[in-house]
Amino acid sequence: MSEKISKLKGVITAMITPFKEDFSVDEEKYREFIRFQVYNGANILSMGTTGEAATLSHDEHIECVKIAVDEAAKTGKKPFVMAGTGSNSTKEAISLTTRAEKAGADGALIVVPYYNKPVQHSLIDHYNTIAEQVKIPIIVYNVPSRTVRNIDPETVAAIAKKNDNVIGIKEASGNIDQITQIFNLCPNDFIVLSGDDSMTFHLMALGGKGVISVASNIVPKQIAEFTSTMLAGDWDKAKELQLRYYDLFKGLFVETNPGPVKAAAEMLSLMNKRMRLPLTPPLPQNEEKVRKILQDLGLL
Repeated sequence: MSEKISKLKGVITAMITPFKEDFSVDEEKYREFIRFQVYNGANILSMGTTGEAATLSHDEHIECVKIAVDEAAKTGKKPFVMAGTGSNSTKEAISLTTRAEKAGADGALIVVPYYNKPVQHSLIDHYNTIAEQVKIPIIVYNVPSRTVRNIDPETVAAIAKKNDNVIGIKEASGNIDQITQIFNLCPNDFIVLSGDDSMTFHLMALGGKGVISVASNIVPKQIAEFTSTMLAGDWDKAKELQLRYYDLFKGLFVETNPGPVKAAAEMLSLMNKRMRLPLTPPLPQNEEKVRKILQDLGLL
């Protein structure tokens, strides 16, 4: 395992994307936010779901990845820089992954194709085709609540066993039985990451390496501590932290992500809550729910 891949553990922040008043990407604020993440112990994901990648053009998408690679390098911390490069078109996913690889990303997060609902043998062909075209490490992303297609554990295992550069999965199915089967069926060095903050404790208890986190956008130091306690085997402390932050984990999904976490970021003066349509900030009553959680945690 390379030095970079060995860093793929703990917390990887699925970074939110700041926008200016004209809704163009705010590069200065993005760079500031990347430094905030890295200096607080997080690895970073640029252009995941939480980064609103779906509403950015491909050129904007890759420019954000370039910024993330560049600013992360300037910190001297050598974090793992992941780029979201998935698509419901295999050709498009190959193009985005190739461009991210050229931009210097350490790995690519490739979501299960959405909308067109490929069957399991089609998913095998999809990921095999991408893996054959690029050298960059690939992390499969399973989030059936968004894609309307679950990738089965047997399918994940088939892909992982065929392709050395398919190194892990971000699991956001919420199905602990399925996650258990992934551990049973995949190679021992296959990296399993939680895609749901509230499930991180359970997944890491099975042998998972960390979380691609929404909550760490606003509390990276705390989520880094949470995952570190589990990697160190301190499960009593981890349970305490799981219970402490559980309301935050759930509250950040009171509306569609990333609306609530962007609202929280504005409350904490990290960035504004602007979102590109069709996404919009949460309703006032839901923002108040988020505000109360932050207050209860002593963050405001």
